Amino acid sequence: MQVLTSLVLSAFVAYAGGWYLGMIEGNFALLLFLATVVTGLYWLAERFYFLPKRLAAASALEAASVQRKAELHKMGISQVDSDLVEARQQVLRQPWWLDWTAGLFPVIIAVFLLRSFLFEPFKIPSGSMIPTLHVGDLILVNKFQFGLRLPVIHTKITEGTAPKRGDVMVFRYPPKPSQDYIKRVVGIPGDEVAYVNKRLTINGQPVATTPVSDFFDEDMVRYFKQFEENLGNHRHWLLNDEERRAGFSEVEIPDFPNRQNCRYSVEGVVCKVPAGHYFMMGDNRDNSLDSRYWGFVPEKNIVGKAFFVWMNFSSLKRIGSFN
Repeated sequence: MQVLTSLVLSAFVAYAGGWYLGMIEGNFALLLFLATVVTGLYWLAERFYFLPKRLAAASALEAASVQRKAELHKMGISQVDSDLVEARQQVLRQPWWLDWTAGLFPVIIAVFLLRSFLFEPFKIPSGSMIPTLHVGDLILVNKFQFGLRLPVIHTKITEGTAPKRGDVMVFRYPPKPSQDYIKRVVGIPGDEVAYVNKRLTINGQPVATTPVSDFFDEDMVRYFKQFEENLGNHRHWLLNDEERRAGFSEVEIPDFPNRQNCRYSVEGVVCKVPAGHYFMMGDNRDNSLDSRYWGFVPEKNIVGKAFFVWMNFSSLKRIGSFN
């Protein structure tokens, strides 16, 4: 078992190392699931086989000690040098290969269940959601509000509530589902979303925006126009870059599923959201790779609703909920 356990642990280390070095494309959900299964099997083996075996050995050791003392007592020897307590502890001690597997199972399964069905942490890697979310924000994502999904295979097992306009949602990036993206829900199934001349319109109704004070981007060392937008039940701020053009050329937009639902022009884009899909945009409107470029997010790609910044090591004042 020591050799087998060494090989299993080495495989996990090699996978994690290859992922960290960029040699392979990692899948943390799969890695955590496999760790849960493997440590769970060791935990069951420990509980129902190895531990009873050690307890039986300890009982046999105690019985042998009692028998030896009785035999020596018959011979008139009453003083016996024996450290039974230490010997018993040595017999009952869990070997290293069980300590690193069965011993970790309670922690691993707790993390697995919490991450899979309740809340999952994410780190914001880019500025596409500025000013709502900043680079380095560590956020929590509600995994059950939009319906529970089985880990790894992503099969939906509860309905939950449907995403609404204005929700900040984490989803699996349609062109590359192994990668998670975060954007704001702008269009729900059946909506006609228009983003023309940097103004958002949904089903022919302009979304209300109000100019607010300019936003200073410390990384780029420049100011951006900032607006307050009322989208659904969410009031949030967004940025516009006056130096970026509003429209698109057909050649710069690749093909994607339901591409025929979108019309591109030098003024912007108009898209009809198909059933079971969502149109996503970043709050940093001119610096966001979103549905305008790669299309709609199918319902099956939903991960959860982002709702709280629990840490940003560069700025503790970032901690808190957001719209």
